[in-house]
Amino acid sequence: MKGAYTIGIEEEYFLVDAASKTVSAERPEAFFAAVKAALGAQVRGELLQSQIEVATEPHHDMATARSELRHLRTTVASIAAEHGLAILASGTHPTASWECALQAPAERYDVVMHDLQMLGQRNMLCGLHVHVELPDGEDRVDVMCRMLPYLPLFVALATSSPFWRSRPTGLKGYRLAAYDELPRTGVPELFRKSEEFEAYIAALTRSGVIDDASYVWWALRPSLQHPTLELRAPDCCTFVDDSIAIAALYRALAHRLVRNPWLNADITAVTRAIVVENKWRAQRYGVKGTFATLDGGAVTVGEMLEQVLAEVLPDAEALGCSSHIARCRAIVGAGTSADAQIAVFQAHEKSESRERALEAVNDWLAAATLQ
Repeated sequence: MKGAYTIGIEEEYFLVDAASKTVSAERPEAFFAAVKAALGAQVRGELLQSQIEVATEPHHDMATARSELRHLRTTVASIAAEHGLAILASGTHPTASWECALQAPAERYDVVMHDLQMLGQRNMLCGLHVHVELPDGEDRVDVMCRMLPYLPLFVALATSSPFWRSRPTGLKGYRLAAYDELPRTGVPELFRKSEEFEAYIAALTRSGVIDDASYVWWALRPSLQHPTLELRAPDCCTFVDDSIAIAALYRALAHRLVRNPWLNADITAVTRAIVVENKWRAQRYGVKGTFATLDGGAVTVGEMLEQVLAEVLPDAEALGCSSHIARCRAIVGAGTSADAQIAVFQAHEKSESRERALEAVNDWLAAATLQ
């Protein structure tokens, strides 16, 4: 990373057969070698061979980050096409069956899979990760704690996983329901300072539970490799502009929290419990739902977004990303990828089989990923 409030974006995609859009259980070595030759360290494998991850360079400018993210998607997709493959950007693959999943070869993945057993094989899930570098000396754990009330909003804005194993789940964001089966996931513990987080990591490493802090997979965490606070909750967004909008909003909120150290400093166990409940409501209802508040009753996701946008506007303007966070309104208004997927499914199910309706969703995802 290269300075305060620089931003880095990581996206995970499903590798699928170009014709059928069914998930590719094996990652062809020739494809992976070609994509590594083209993108170097900006592309890497994931736990399962059916997934691949890209990562932008650190950026100060959101427009440049957007251009690079589009370049990464199109480059991977172009090389995939040469090998009879395509990519899908979504939190779950609508028709994939985890029983066919194969682990990617890597010593770290051997350790993870041995520890997680069946839960590791079930991890056919793709997310969006956003890194924001904080100023030197800033306590990332303190900012993480004070960021918690906004976590459900990011989940709602990114929902793209309404299907699982060829079934509608009834949730807009099923991915986190599956991901939170894993240990050390979900809403972070209520740690106030870095010393508390470090004591927790030290206890687990001394006990042989984990090797280091990179095995803590919370929805929000201090990165081990970078001087960043990493947002991990969102599903992988089908549209690049949605990824950029969410990343910009997270960046602006980080700036606001650092600028106002008193903001959310009074967070309590009750507040965290409401965050946990609202995270579930975001997974269940997406942007069409409501959130609980401590004193004011229910608010819609749209109402919460408008309040947050008003509060962070000076920070977004200072960072040059006010136009990008404004797209979050369009996400709420038009719906997320999950809403679009469900609409495609329901339109085809009226006149065709459920199997064909799901195939139509896969086709839509493949096309929308590259729009």
